[in-house]
Amino acid sequence: MTHQRQIDDDRPLAELRGAVKKYGAVTALAGIDFAVQPGEVVALLGPNGAGKTTAVQLLLGLLRPSGGEVRLFGQDPRSTAARVRVGAMLQVSKVPETLKVSEHVNLISSYYPNPLPAGEVMAAAGLLGLENRLFGKLSGGQRQRVLFALALCGDPDLLFLDEPTVGLDVEARRAFWSVIEGKAAEGRSVLLTTHYLEEADALADRIVLISRGRIVAEGTPAEIKARVAGRKIRCRTALTLAEASALPGVRAARQEGELTEVFTNDADRAVRELLQRDPNLSGLEVEGADLEEAFLALTGADSKEEVAA
Repeated sequence: MTHQRQIDDDRPLAELRGAVKKYGAVTALAGIDFAVQPGEVVALLGPNGAGKTTAVQLLLGLLRPSGGEVRLFGQDPRSTAARVRVGAMLQVSKVPETLKVSEHVNLISSYYPNPLPAGEVMAAAGLLGLENRLFGKLSGGQRQRVLFALALCGDPDLLFLDEPTVGLDVEARRAFWSVIEGKAAEGRSVLLTTHYLEEADALADRIVLISRGRIVAEGTPAEIKARVAGRKIRCRTALTLAEASALPGVRAARQEGELTEVFTNDADRAVRELLQRDPNLSGLEVEGADLEEAFLALTGADSKEEVAA
């Protein structure tokens, strides 16, 4: 991507330096170094419990580190000067249900020194025509769009988007992607967590994979995928997931509708084993490694669903 906006200098907008976070005897983050640079979209991916949410909350100043350092625009993330330059869309957000959509936008905009015009916020979030609807009367997808709008209100230099397209249909999800790409083209930075791996592949300049509180891989989507020489086999089979997962050379298996998907480093052997154990197998397809395969291989996750938390 070619970004136009210049923000301060080339220092990271958000940074964790040797960040450690412990909850009693549990270590959520084990001394990670992580940064978001000016004008880039970063996707932070990992299995359930990997430490993604903890990392985001540290950067937003919602948690204090047990060790290491956290900086937001070179400052303490709890400082007002840093916070007014950030917009955040979090799954834990609590929004009063008795206010209208326009009232929510106007309220949040009032907290910022140079907010975006309300009409621009509404248009960007796909809320035109819903301004006078009560938040409590909105559908799940419409609520997601309101949370996105609130993250945009302050015209932020850095957007934190936590699962922004959950519950949206394909058309609405693509519209979100277009807005995010537009913000990045202006030179804004975005930190994205998502369990839609195709979303990370489409949007991110850089992907950071985190597992068990440590960063296990980092690079462009192409670089991440290049680290895995695997294949994905799709078929209709009577084999159970447990039986498919136990085949020689198979790393993981999962159900996708009527199809079974098998991830393997030895596709030829896996196909032979599948056909030997299920002669009635049908709809066989073998594809090259994608971001999902790389995720499974590098994090040791059992299925794509584990990306979600």
